[in-house]
Amino acid sequence: MSDAGTPLISDPGYKLVRAAREAGLAVSAVPGASAALMGLTVAGLPTDRFFFEGFLPPRAAARRERIAALKPIPATLVLFETGPRLAATLADLAALLGPREAAIGRELTKLYEEVRRGTLEALAAAYAGAPAPRGEIVMVVAPPGERAPTSEADLDALLRDALERASVKDAVEEVATIAGRARRDVYQRALALKRESPDGAAD
Repeated sequence: MSDAGTPLISDPGYKLVRAAREAGLAVSAVPGASAALMGLTVAGLPTDRFFFEGFLPPRAAARRERIAALKPIPATLVLFETGPRLAATLADLAALLGPREAAIGRELTKLYEEVRRGTLEALAAAYAGAPAPRGEIVMVVAPPGERAPTSEADLDALLRDALERASVKDAVEEVATIAGRARRDVYQRALALKRESPDGAAD
C-alpha cells in the first residue's frame, strides 16, 4: 500500500507484485497522483509520444553517456531528479541535447507545486548557483526537431547501454530502430564494442 502517489514507477516494487502473483494473491491498484504523467500533462510539450526514463545515473560520466543514448529518441522525455543533482543534470542536458524546450515540475499536486518552463539552457542557468530545490522533481524535455544523422559517438553510447541489458541481437534491433541505421552496420559495430569490452564475449 502507498499513501504517496502511484507506486511502482521508477522503483523496484514490481518484484513484490511478481512475488504476490506467484503466491496466488490478487494484485490491484487504485491510482494516485503520478508525477510522470502530471508533469507531462502540464508541461505544454508534445504528449502523443513520450519516453519515461526515470532517474539518470548519479555519476557525471555515466549520466552524460545515458543522455547521449536518449538524444535521438523521437519522443518527449520524462525524467526524475533530486534537488541536489538538478543543476548538474540540467547543464548536461543542455550541453548534449541542444536548445530544446523543457519544463521542471516540483511537488506536483502538493501545496507548494511549481512548474518552470524554458529552454534547457535557460533552465540550467536559472538553477546554477541557486540553492538546491526541495521536494520531488520531474523534468519534461521536448523531442528533437528535424532528425539529424546519429553520430558514431551517439551510436556507440546507444549500443553500450543496450548491450548492458540485452543480447547482441536484441541490442542491435533496438539501436538500429532508434538510430535509423542499417542493422548490418549496427551489428558490426556491436561486435567491435563487445571485443573491446573486458569479457570480450558476444552472445
